[in-house]
Amino acid sequence: MEMEASVLAALAAVVVASIFLVLPHLRKQSPSQDDRRRQLPPGSFGLPVVGQTVGLLRALRANTAEAWLRRWASEYGTVSKLSLFGLPTALLVGPAANKFLFASTALTAKTTTSFNSMVGRRNIRELAGDDHRRVRAMMVQFLKLDSVRSYVASMDDEVRHHIRAHWDGRATVAVMPSMKSLTFDIMCTVIFGLGRAEHAAVRRELSAEFQQLVRGIWAIPVNLPFTSYGKCLAASRRGRRAVAAVIGEKRAKLESGHSSPFDDLMTHMLAEGLADEDIIDNVMFMMVAAHDTTATLLTFLLRHLDGNREAYGRVVAEQQEVARSKAPGKALSWDDLGKMKYTWSAAMETLRLVPPVFSLLKRAVEDAEFDGHLIPKGWQVLGAMNMTQWDPAIFPEPGRFEPARFESPAPPYSFVAFGGGATVCPGNEFARVEALVAMHYIVTGFRWKLADGCDGSFSRYPLPSPAQGLLIDIEPMDTATTGAAGITK
Repeated sequence: MEMEASVLAALAAVVVASIFLVLPHLRKQSPSQDDRRRQLPPGSFGLPVVGQTVGLLRALRANTAEAWLRRWASEYGTVSKLSLFGLPTALLVGPAANKFLFASTALTAKTTTSFNSMVGRRNIRELAGDDHRRVRAMMVQFLKLDSVRSYVASMDDEVRHHIRAHWDGRATVAVMPSMKSLTFDIMCTVIFGLGRAEHAAVRRELSAEFQQLVRGIWAIPVNLPFTSYGKCLAASRRGRRAVAAVIGEKRAKLESGHSSPFDDLMTHMLAEGLADEDIIDNVMFMMVAAHDTTATLLTFLLRHLDGNREAYGRVVAEQQEVARSKAPGKALSWDDLGKMKYTWSAAMETLRLVPPVFSLLKRAVEDAEFDGHLIPKGWQVLGAMNMTQWDPAIFPEPGRFEPARFESPAPPYSFVAFGGGATVCPGNEFARVEALVAMHYIVTGFRWKLADGCDGSFSRYPLPSPAQGLLIDIEPMDTATTGAAGITK
């Protein structure tokens, strides 16, 4: 298969290259004799350079990564060492570990070499100090609560348009591609000011390139034409050119007085004097982070509701009650979203079971200590969220889909799909509104069930992705019975 061929070829190239490039770096990163005396975590670095990288990537692809990590943690404990992507790595497990990951000043955010190659090295995850604060403030300007309130009508319009174009009149829908298209369009409209009518071509181009490049964020970084990395890097370059063209258009409008710095995020970044390359890197980052994660949430929410008809019935009843309170064709309001409490509990339970982002990767910028073990400066630090979110001591029967778990708060640092402490994701409210608006029109517009031959299985390489895109059979809901607000033709 293409994936296996790419991995094997890339692995061979990495091993050869390591003779000249990576091994000297590893010697610099290797623990000193003094470090060993200070109790490094238990574990193993495995083979030089290769370490446990290929094993973890294969487990992600086969959706056995949780079991892979659980076996490792059961052997070595809550803090252990391994080698990933050629670097020594500390694996931390549990609520206390999650708190340490989010709160420790000795750790900084880190992304993989492949991710930075796809997105750009000046993205917000890689920035520090004043640069990080500056870019974060720009993003928060468009993700804060007051801003998100103003997006409800635009999101409502995008969802209705998508349903008309891709669901109405069809017997079967592939949910994941549909939700990726929808969430990408929402983000283009409300965050980047790329409207349907005037920017249809660039939206299609960007969407196509991003579907390709996201496959490379966990790829072994060997830039050859036949590797996944090489193909995805080419898509990234095309996407960057498209974003650069949009920046040029927005600069011209801003300079001519035909736009305001608060019209959209790109224009705001231009007005604040951010360099074009920095704008491109952070637009690329947000496009990857914002639309793929919410698309994953919506896809797996439908999958889990199909498997729990009691929960499905409660979501339907809640959404129908909201629909009956609306005049036909009237858009949802902020107050309507506040009535969707059980639906959001179901979404949170979905995030617990299938977090869109499998792990949290950081880097030690100074020596750190956790649970009596040294994590030397320069090491990667990996936190696997599922290890806590599937802990039966915290969430009884962790494999069971039970939205009622989230009718009361989860224990601190046990559910970290949106981060924790002072580092909560600034886009969590945006994601909540986006998901609730989409679910309202799906639930009140259609009945669904998994299509014949679709077993709901999925891979985690690079993000959770169901087989066949999660094919579902749909039929229109009787709006005379539901009183749904409806989708105006």
